[in-house]
Amino acid sequence: MEREVNEIAVGLDIGTTKIVAMVGKYNEYGKMEVLGIGKSKSLGVHRGVVNNITQTIQSIQQAIQEAESVSGLKINDVTVGIAGQHIRSLQHSDYITRPNADAVIDEDDIDKLCNQVHKLVMLPGEEILHVLPQEYKVDGQAEIKEPVGMYGGRLEANFHVVVGQVTSIRNIGRCVKSAGLELSDVTLEPLASANAVLSQEEKEAGVALIDIGGGTTDLAIFKDGIIRHTAVIPFGGNVITEDIKEGCSIIEKQAELLKIKFGSAWPGENKDNEIVSIPGLRGREPKEITLKNLSKIIHARVVEIVEQVFLEIKNYGHESPKKKLIAGIVLTGGGSQLNHLKQLVEYITGMDTRIGYPNEHLAGNSDSETTSPMYATAVGLVMDGLIHIKKQKKISKKEPVASVQPKRQPETAAIDDDITIEEEDPRVDLKPRKNILEKWTEKFKEFLDNAE
Repeated sequence: MEREVNEIAVGLDIGTTKIVAMVGKYNEYGKMEVLGIGKSKSLGVHRGVVNNITQTIQSIQQAIQEAESVSGLKINDVTVGIAGQHIRSLQHSDYITRPNADAVIDEDDIDKLCNQVHKLVMLPGEEILHVLPQEYKVDGQAEIKEPVGMYGGRLEANFHVVVGQVTSIRNIGRCVKSAGLELSDVTLEPLASANAVLSQEEKEAGVALIDIGGGTTDLAIFKDGIIRHTAVIPFGGNVITEDIKEGCSIIEKQAELLKIKFGSAWPGENKDNEIVSIPGLRGREPKEITLKNLSKIIHARVVEIVEQVFLEIKNYGHESPKKKLIAGIVLTGGGSQLNHLKQLVEYITGMDTRIGYPNEHLAGNSDSETTSPMYATAVGLVMDGLIHIKKQKKISKKEPVASVQPKRQPETAAIDDDITIEEEDPRVDLKPRKNILEKWTEKFKEFLDNAE
């Protein structure tokens, strides 16, 4: 790369319908500027899970090449998002008894507590992806957000634990490596989308983010600025297209176009005499479809998806006063662009709803394509990558030798000369939550290397 290398990050969103590679950097106002986007049709992914390695590698390479030619930069490593129907989450409480109650609680104690959670016994083939502390308790005193610096003998915490299938994650890692890229970081996609479209005020007030993708619908619930619940529902926009295809006896390409151009989630909108004509195959008679029927087909499936998501919101317990989601629901992802979806979600859930555009953190001159909800996850992944680079810079300035995990900077090759990298304790001026995530990424990379 010719430009200021350390300032640039790349997000790779491996979705069911499309694979997006986005290159971005911060401008002088601290907003994210998109330098280039590459996208390709995702052929080897089904419901967020890789089911054809060769095709996925080709799709990733195609997206990366397009992003490189648009941005004029060489891409070496990427921040990858993980989603898919195998992701589930659970709540867990754990505690440690400290040997010396007269010493203040430090990051070591929090690490020890989090590592203890990592040892939880999972179902065969599952692995813990994220351990996200909610609130802490010190000697029975509850609702402590940051226990570092306090005195206490017993440190307790509630955790939100995200779990996924080892093989599915490994396959994504394998595809990225085989496409000639390095993994600089791994993030849960609902968290990336949340970073891109939610404001801090919404996260504090309580909000449910629903990211409707092609293969899956991701849910992330925030309250008091902390992630409280995550879920992945194995239905998305593709199921709606499939229903139109079957219901109207047309091919998939036509069904997709119908959904985008004329689709509506609210059948009452269309009059009975509104008809769209679809050319027949190979000289056959054209088909005539009433828009009312089309929206009835869409409505039935969308209601099913929204009700499943609402069930997850109920499982979180949004009806109790302490867990109330004041900011309501934010819809994002490609599926959120369906006409009248906002009204339908409000009708089913009774909660305020808005469409989430990832423009809050983007530079003012960003084009309309970039600010589309379709790119929310990609924008979030680039932001994650940039935050990590910033953090590494701070660390390298603070100490002549940076205690950073290897291959953390998106362009290691260019900056290896002036930073000595040690594979020791990565605990320098980092928040405990990120610390755990980075450690997990480190373990994940080792895990991938050993699998070769």
